[in-house]
Amino acid sequence: MTADDPETMVRAALRLDRAGRLVEAIAAYRRVVERWPQIADCWYRLGALERRSMHFDAALGAYNAALDRGLKRPEEAHLNRGVIYADDLRDYPAAEREFERALASNPRYLPALMNLGNLHEDLGRRERAIATYERILALDPQHVDGLARRANLHEFACAEDPLLARLRAAVARSGGDPAGRASLGFALGRALDACGAHEAAFAAYAAANRDSRASAPPDAARYDRIAHERFIDRLIGAFPARPAATAAMLGGTATAGAPRPIFVCGMFRSGSTLTEQLLAGHPRVAAGGEVDFLPRLAAQAFAPYPEAAAALTPAEAAAHARRYLELLARIAPGAEHVVDKRPDNFLHIGLIKTLLPQAKIVHTVRDPLDNCLSIYFLHLDQGMSYALDLEDIGHYYREYRRLMRHWKAIFGGDIVDFDYDGFVATPAATGARLLESLGLGWDERCLAPPAVERPVKTASVWQVREPIHRRSSGRAGRYAGQLAALRAVLDRGLY
Repeated sequence: MTADDPETMVRAALRLDRAGRLVEAIAAYRRVVERWPQIADCWYRLGALERRSMHFDAALGAYNAALDRGLKRPEEAHLNRGVIYADDLRDYPAAEREFERALASNPRYLPALMNLGNLHEDLGRRERAIATYERILALDPQHVDGLARRANLHEFACAEDPLLARLRAAVARSGGDPAGRASLGFALGRALDACGAHEAAFAAYAAANRDSRASAPPDAARYDRIAHERFIDRLIGAFPARPAATAAMLGGTATAGAPRPIFVCGMFRSGSTLTEQLLAGHPRVAAGGEVDFLPRLAAQAFAPYPEAAAALTPAEAAAHARRYLELLARIAPGAEHVVDKRPDNFLHIGLIKTLLPQAKIVHTVRDPLDNCLSIYFLHLDQGMSYALDLEDIGHYYREYRRLMRHWKAIFGGDIVDFDYDGFVATPAATGARLLESLGLGWDERCLAPPAVERPVKTASVWQVREPIHRRSSGRAGRYAGQLAALRAVLDRGLY
């Protein structure tokens, strides 16, 4: 074999892929498929890499090429196309078609069923979501994520509920599977909390967080408080003042004819979803969901971050801004304003204001104890390693507040605080003040719960579909005995 034979070239592309050299791996796979377009697996792998690079049309095309060339497991390509449509492009009808095509190829393909169930949830189709999870459990009665998702759609009222007993039994038999125990444990904690069994609920959540940590990959780092403090120091040092705005960035090709973003950010579980839905009820505003363009850009394009982002030239900033605004225009065609509700964009406010100097930022705030407890009670990705321990959450919260004080000092009125607890107490008055601060007039439709088929992509999907309520405000009071250590951490930086 020579360096020009397909097997050698595929192995070289795979090595680049595994080494994380994304741009080079994409180029290598493209060279393979240009010369040997019949290799379906290379088209498939190219699709995955194009998506990671946020080249979504190229990814869809590569997956389609893999299907056209007889990919052995076509359901996998249809699944990945569906995920791109759902998560990146917000084209929900196209996503549903792809998931259904995956199931037409393989009716027992559980990943497609899980994604289809999640899509039904995003669109407020409760009964269809339940039916999909029941279909999963009919195929695999011990499917832990299917059971957990089914339980999370159930209204628990008493400790004798049969589904609660089923959850307990599933946790007991999950044995050496900490990831499965974690998924079930968070669902069990929710069920017990709903039944008023707060001590048992807290114990279930604590066990679920321990299991989630135990199930993390071997190379996953625990939350390093000192390293995070240094990262916040670096963010503050990289953006010590408002970035200079050029004429091109303010009114030229980067923004001409594009939707104007409204960034909603803050701690996870601080009311960002409710805020997005309030804004999206306005006829001039569309919900964009959690757009991950900026966090991906920070991770992939700027090394070291944040220093490299702070050193962008005006032309580079305008090019990145143009790509971002083009994505928003595709997510919400014709919208005047699009909400980007990515909570951890609070880390990237300096980058946001470098790319889009006129951007408005809504900063969601909530009672600190309620906020931290709500994070602890949610099954988050293990990459958010601070979320698995209450004292780590408290430390992260203090550092978030320190960074926000800096952003407010340099960006002033471009950052608008929006208080979750104040909003649920006086929705119309608090909501009207927010809209006025954004240059939008009040509209009573802003207080209506999202209609079925209006997408909500968040862990709070069902809470925000209810009429506005105050049940979650002051929730930490039910767990005061378990929160002494958290309160001590917060006391050192907040009160």
